[in-house]
Amino acid sequence: MTKAVLPPEPEHEINLREALEERYLAYALSTIMHRALPDVRDGLKPVHRRVLFAMRQLRLEPGQGFKKSARVVGDVIGRYHPHGDQSVYDALVRLAQDFSVRYPLVDGQGNFGNVDGDNAAAMRYTEARLTPVAALLLDGLDEDTVDFRETYDGEDREPIVLPGAFPQLLANGASGIAVGMATSIPPHNAAELCDAALHLIKHPNARTEKLVEFVKGPDFPTGGIVVEPRAAIVEAYETGRGGFRVRAKWEMEELPRGLWQIVVTEIPYQVQKSKLVEKLAELLQARKLPLLEDVRDESAEEIRLVLVPKSKTVEPEHLMESLFRASDLESRFPLNLNVLSAGQVPGVMNLREVLRAWLEHRKEVLVRRSRFRLDKIEKRLEVLEGYLKAYLNLDEVIRIIREEDEPKPALMKRFKLTDNQAEAILNMRLRSLRKLEEMEIRGEHKTLTTEQKELKALVKSDAKLWERVADEIRQVKTTFGPKTKLGARRTHFSDAPNVEYVPMEAMIEKEPVTVVCSKKGWIRTVKGHVGPDTEIKFKEGDGARFTLHAETTDKILLFATDGRFYTLDVAKLPGGRGHGEPVRLMIDLDESREIVELFVHRPGRKLLVASHEGNGFVVPEDEVVAMRRAGKQVLNVTGTDEAVACAVVQGDHVAAIGENRKLVIFPLKEVNEMTRGKGVRLQRYKDGGLGDLKTFTLKQGLIAYDRSDRARTFDGLKEWLGQRGQAGRLPPKGFPVGHKFGGGFGAA
Repeated sequence: MTKAVLPPEPEHEINLREALEERYLAYALSTIMHRALPDVRDGLKPVHRRVLFAMRQLRLEPGQGFKKSARVVGDVIGRYHPHGDQSVYDALVRLAQDFSVRYPLVDGQGNFGNVDGDNAAAMRYTEARLTPVAALLLDGLDEDTVDFRETYDGEDREPIVLPGAFPQLLANGASGIAVGMATSIPPHNAAELCDAALHLIKHPNARTEKLVEFVKGPDFPTGGIVVEPRAAIVEAYETGRGGFRVRAKWEMEELPRGLWQIVVTEIPYQVQKSKLVEKLAELLQARKLPLLEDVRDESAEEIRLVLVPKSKTVEPEHLMESLFRASDLESRFPLNLNVLSAGQVPGVMNLREVLRAWLEHRKEVLVRRSRFRLDKIEKRLEVLEGYLKAYLNLDEVIRIIREEDEPKPALMKRFKLTDNQAEAILNMRLRSLRKLEEMEIRGEHKTLTTEQKELKALVKSDAKLWERVADEIRQVKTTFGPKTKLGARRTHFSDAPNVEYVPMEAMIEKEPVTVVCSKKGWIRTVKGHVGPDTEIKFKEGDGARFTLHAETTDKILLFATDGRFYTLDVAKLPGGRGHGEPVRLMIDLDESREIVELFVHRPGRKLLVASHEGNGFVVPEDEVVAMRRAGKQVLNVTGTDEAVACAVVQGDHVAAIGENRKLVIFPLKEVNEMTRGKGVRLQRYKDGGLGDLKTFTLKQGLIAYDRSDRARTFDGLKEWLGQRGQAGRLPPKGFPVGHKFGGGFGAA
């Protein structure tokens, strides 16, 4: 028997670009809407909303018993959130950490981590329940205040957004990275947000400047001091983008014998204390904190970092300023109010728009809640009216029930009752027939009728709705007021730092070093100021070219044949016993270019620079410093021309000698001073170009050095005196062989 061969399935061609665009767009939208950005109405991301809803379904209300976190996580991932259990548990843990969330939404029992960065215990060990803040967010969820949707498997329903009676978005903040966009919202003080919202209800067009009078700035769980100027804070809240500089809170403790120490009691938000101490210890080990002697972590329940100064004569402000600049004792928290408007459209809002969106949501919740209550009242009144008819005709009702085979239709026909009324009468208990019960029903009917009238008036009046919303916000403000433990402001404000300038010595320990640069461009530092007789080892085939005595706080200037000056920090140069590193790894110096001169920067000096063709000018040394890898172009050279000389200006005359050994001397005042350019002609050549130049005082004579570095002074130089741009003549008898003055950089 032969086996039937099935025809091949038809192939479908798909455009790869269109397929990628479609799939990536779907992924991006999913990330933006269902993962990274919070909803402006309740301030929650889907995972947090589902955690709270699952805990409510488990009846973990405040004051009730705790349940294992694993039980909560299991319900969340099994019914609502089809993602990893660890990611859901991490989200739950963060909602319980009072150092991560300003107003915790989860009341945790067990190890939920600490400010040092230690992780929480496994979910099978910890327990959780909701806090009163979370209860406010969920309040009214069963009263048709928000829409529900099917869960991912279609077996359950979950809320699209929570009623949100608490200003969660700004009070607890949020952060997240989506596709092509991100959000970063710092925590704020709930009482201040309530004040701003109340003002916005009375004045819907209030400006940001006015709202900032209520919302002064972030209120971080870990405290700290915001040092951002008010103008910058107002601008950040106006645009929805900006940032806040936050510094640690510190105080000076006096010790015996005039000694003192700094105690840090609050650190910036989201800075792990253990890593902060570790970083300070590394800087201390690397001698980059010369004003600091020691750092100790004496924290228990409260943070206490002790900073010991190297000397009691150190200014505390200078010490702290150096630490603020070098470590996370100062950090910047960004503000990017990128949220989902109505749960659909991502966009950056300002402070007024965010508060307004929350208020509109609260108003809508109130309307829906009122209508839900009206529907319940209407149904209850219908039943009560049926009861009252039954009491007025009690004997007839009893007779119909006893004698009729189908009492329900008979009752409806006899007393003109509705189906619900007849059903309620038939379900009445005998004990309800007493006289007292009739009086209670009449009282309830009267109360509900009054409430119905009030609710109908409320729903129809915009002013009454806003007044009711304002009353709810006032209750929240009372609960989390500035006098309560949870509501008291933790982060304070200060003007710009008092110490505007910190000397470099405060950042780097000043030590004598010798900077050594080899012929092949390998640079390093050697401790101390070594003498010329000290043996310094180099790689085979290499040797010393520049040897400079400097301090670790100095800068080194490198002048290259491309006419550029490059700046190096001595403190950042490699040290130790090795051969150092190629200087080309530290700066963007082309392989075709060479080093002309290397020297220690001295502010206030002037330099004379010149090219091979004999063009040059005077430039202030301060103008050539540029802390960029690309350096700073000073002497313009084109074609085959290149920079060949750089000398310190000291004296009144310039001596220039060419490769043809022609020497010319002319007044320094004939050379222009500028910051960049080609310069003026210093000497003319028939063959070759400039060999070397230097400045000197004519009365003191010209000093030149031979190959053994022996100095010789030449005076009586009238025959070589001329003007800038002349060819010159052969040097005096006894002048060193070659076309260099020798003596090193800056030699007199």
